[in-house]
Amino acid sequence: MELAWYALLGLFFAAYLVLGGYDYGVGLLLARGGGPDRRRAALTAVGPFFLGNEVWLVAAVGILFGAFPTLEGELLSGFYPVVAAALAGVVAVTVGVQLRSRPTDGRARAAWDRVVVAGSLLAALGWGGLLAGLLQGVPLTAAGHVAGLGHVATPFVAAAGVTMVALVTVHGAIFLTLRLPAADAAPLARTARRLVVVALAAVALATVAGGLSDRVRAAAQRPLFAVLLPFVLVTALLVARAALARRRPGVAFAATSAALALPVALVGAALWPYALVSTTDPAASLTVTGGAASGPTLALLGWLTVPLLPALLGFQAMCWWVFRGRTDGRAPVYW
Repeated sequence: MELAWYALLGLFFAAYLVLGGYDYGVGLLLARGGGPDRRRAALTAVGPFFLGNEVWLVAAVGILFGAFPTLEGELLSGFYPVVAAALAGVVAVTVGVQLRSRPTDGRARAAWDRVVVAGSLLAALGWGGLLAGLLQGVPLTAAGHVAGLGHVATPFVAAAGVTMVALVTVHGAIFLTLRLPAADAAPLARTARRLVVVALAAVALATVAGGLSDRVRAAAQRPLFAVLLPFVLVTALLVARAALARRRPGVAFAATSAALALPVALVGAALWPYALVSTTDPAASLTVTGGAASGPTLALLGWLTVPLLPALLGFQAMCWWVFRGRTDGRAPVYW
């Protein structure tokens, strides 16, 4: 039962990275400039999906708190800087998007746009740093508590955060090629192809940093999955670039979605059966079973969650169906 809940936690977080990822990617692209009309068009494109995408984060956090209370406590204390940065970014983006339309003064709107950019950057850095921190292991005391915060200030964590920023930026650019009018989408497709090169460079940097890290090599219980991670990212990015060149933004979007979702599964598989691997005392490592709630609690949560997943999937499908197509009412070429 613990494995099922762990997989569900990973599914919800991966779905959030895919759906929230293009929110943050669009937010980061606001820094390109181009005037208020371009920024307004980009936010209009993402607007109908924005709040619905964050529901997946709320659901993932709910599972973490309810089904894995021990793991939740150690994550919040042991990864406080990156988690706090990510959540602050989520709040900043939400506030900025909601309030930028209130003032009529252009400078005030530009200020809120900068809040959205900064929040998107924090969110991407934070979630990328969290995944990297899990993969490289943490210093656990004999009592099973995370000691200090130095493990989040490593080259690998920093490189992974930069990689996540690059990935969501590409993802957001490709999303806009599907949503903006064709005349505006064409330049963004070219921008997305250039951003893929930047993302590939970031993946290479993170791979080198991870390969040089003794912590990563020691923490991975199944090294094959850790080794697969950069290959999966590179393959997905190359597929996205080729699809953009052939004017198939739907295929490109599917590829970048995989690039954001699969790392969650691969990190979990590389650490299994542990949720937190100790780099100081192997006996103190926290297993998935040890971090989970009791059997009766998981069974009770199951009855609450059974209707939740189809409701979330149905809501997401409805949003995509109702707001399908470009913002000018024309249908994009998906495939």
